[in-house]
Amino acid sequence: MDRRRFLRSLLSATTTALLGATALRSLPAFAGDAASFAAARQQHPWLTGWRSVDSETLGPATVPLQGRLPQGLAGTLYRNGPAWTERNGFRYDHWFDGDGMVHGWHFNGDGTLTHRARMVATPKFTREQKAGRFLYPAAGTVVPDMQPVRNNEDANAANTSVININGRLFALCEAGSAFELDPDELTTLGPTTWRPDLASVPFSAHPLVDRDGTVWNFGSLSLLGGTGLLVWKIGADGQLRSASVLDTPFMGYLHAFAMTDAHLVFMLMPFDYRQGGGAFFERLAFAPDRPCRIAVVPKAAPDSAQWFEAAFTAAYHFGDAYQRNGRIVMRTVRHDDINEARSPMQAAMAGDAAHAANSNASLRELHLDLRTGKAHWEDTGITGIEFPLFDTRSTGSRGARLYAPAMHGDTNAPYFNAVASYDVDRGRREVYRYGRDILAEEHVFVPRPGSRNADDGWLVGTLLDAASQRSGIAVLDARRIDEGPLAQAWLPYAVPLGFHGTFAARG
Repeated sequence: MDRRRFLRSLLSATTTALLGATALRSLPAFAGDAASFAAARQQHPWLTGWRSVDSETLGPATVPLQGRLPQGLAGTLYRNGPAWTERNGFRYDHWFDGDGMVHGWHFNGDGTLTHRARMVATPKFTREQKAGRFLYPAAGTVVPDMQPVRNNEDANAANTSVININGRLFALCEAGSAFELDPDELTTLGPTTWRPDLASVPFSAHPLVDRDGTVWNFGSLSLLGGTGLLVWKIGADGQLRSASVLDTPFMGYLHAFAMTDAHLVFMLMPFDYRQGGGAFFERLAFAPDRPCRIAVVPKAAPDSAQWFEAAFTAAYHFGDAYQRNGRIVMRTVRHDDINEARSPMQAAMAGDAAHAANSNASLRELHLDLRTGKAHWEDTGITGIEFPLFDTRSTGSRGARLYAPAMHGDTNAPYFNAVASYDVDRGRREVYRYGRDILAEEHVFVPRPGSRNADDGWLVGTLLDAASQRSGIAVLDARRIDEGPLAQAWLPYAVPLGFHGTFAARG
């Protein structure tokens, strides 16, 4: 059967998404109580990072910049994350469940910054707004009296990341279509269908951009009841180049992937489903006694792969990958606590400050020998790291410098309070600690315009000051992180913590 006929057969036979099919009957709710969370937040202000918004929009608010914005830095930092987590006294207990809110942090060029945010108006969110309660299955929480879903879009929260392709802005999550937004007003334009026969096929939350602007992504067909990965290739002009099916004859979970100049690298974590009902992450049981399977996929032939096996590692995010001397090395963030990996910050979502703990995650390197087909892990000694990013202009033959939020020194919250850079090969680290009451999010690397030198640019990242209940943004020199922010701005309000972002430079 050719690939298009395979996809048409799969889609026509699948009427519900896997996330919905796991729990379509009414079950007891195990989620947190909204009132209890509110009471806990009064005692522990850092829980503001996991509170629910109650308005579809925030801002616009224009605030002055402290310090001086570096010459050449102009544009908007877009971020996405779960924001609407409570309805009618019912609160989600999994961080991945909240409906997505996209933020625009716009540097105006006159010493000020303007922030605005808007909920992504997915069908799920729109219908639940009208109903005044949650209606549809969530990734990690059982919702009472759920309605059946017709396809992935009914359960699409569009809450994980954003990408700008040729001036078009898209909100993404791992289980559904990309939702296009107006890049200025952040209003929702609707789900994106890259080709008619690919409607509702997942377009995952961690696309990667090649040196020539080509966008690579994947969609897990297991979320449609099948097996395999759909490998997306989108041109720099925003047009679909190809959609190839990579066969995977086993079930494995993956949230992101990595790439070299010539290959895409997908690591599938083995898992089983627990018997009985429940949401996707409630039923998912990682299988640490079985190896991860890794597909090394040539960009020139994205429907083929060289397969490897490596000892089980629970990972959501990856740093860079590079190829040298017939070997691919992929930087991987390992979660040591498998149960915590299934539901990050679960205690915080429930308002349980006493038991909330940030993931004990560490950075490992996966070495894949293309000649022998062997794979092995090597530890780097780096711990307390997540959400690693790097300058994509870095050479493809050795490791890039990684940038990530970090935990450093005394803190009042079980979350990152610093930002760091890691030169893994040379064993060097630079860190800037924001303070005891500051929660630090992912910091995006922004290259200096006109420069071709790797790591010549800035880090732009968002913050939450729990003591003053306000959110902010900071700009740092990527080569001098330890010197602290060049410029900062603080809003008169606080916004929930999100996941991932992208910077769109102003031409």
